[in-house]
Amino acid sequence: MGKKLQNATAKVDAKFYDLESAGELVKQTASAKFDETVELAIRLGVDPKRADQMVRGTTLLPHGTGRKVRILVFAKGEKEQEARDAGADFVGSDDLLEKVKGGWLDFDQAIATPDLMASVGKLGKILGPRGLMPNPKTGTVTFEVAKAIDEIRKGRVEYKVDKAGIVHVPIGKASFDGSKITENAQAVFSSIVKAKPSSSKGKYLRSATMCSTMGPAIPLECSLIARQFA
Repeated sequence: MGKKLQNATAKVDAKFYDLESAGELVKQTASAKFDETVELAIRLGVDPKRADQMVRGTTLLPHGTGRKVRILVFAKGEKEQEARDAGADFVGSDDLLEKVKGGWLDFDQAIATPDLMASVGKLGKILGPRGLMPNPKTGTVTFEVAKAIDEIRKGRVEYKVDKAGIVHVPIGKASFDGSKITENAQAVFSSIVKAKPSSSKGKYLRSATMCSTMGPAIPLECSLIARQFA
């Protein structure tokens, strides 16, 4: 452990923090020369192997993510032009499909119109493992292309429980005011609580931490958070 991380870790007491306190503390524990990303890691009481307990969704962060998102749109005809007018970084159909098939992945979010999903679906082995596959559940398979682009630009983030039952979600930058980090975190927890599968029994929010890219994990008081968004 480096000296910077040691000093940052020393600022985190052996207790659980509410979101407001964590939002302020995460700024104090970020010491890198770049603007670190702040992330939540939330362990849920679900079995990801069961299809009826797969927690996945999107939420709009009120203060955005603090990073520029490169958006790719698979579309043709008037929807292709709509995507260009809405400010998508990359737009196309067959040309982009071939480019991605060849290994090009210089984008952060992908949107596809439903009529192209038969072709886009063939890229599942490339896009899926990287979390880039368009999905109707996250609003990225849609004919409302301009709306989807606008929401992503404003700070819409996707989340999906992993094989270990943990959800990782970016909620801003260390340069944000503590209150903005807190409000973004509240939006994420509110959405995840609402997404609780009916088949999930027992404690749903098992544990959670907030941390910056190079900072220590700050443990959160899940019981308090659960009551707040029940």
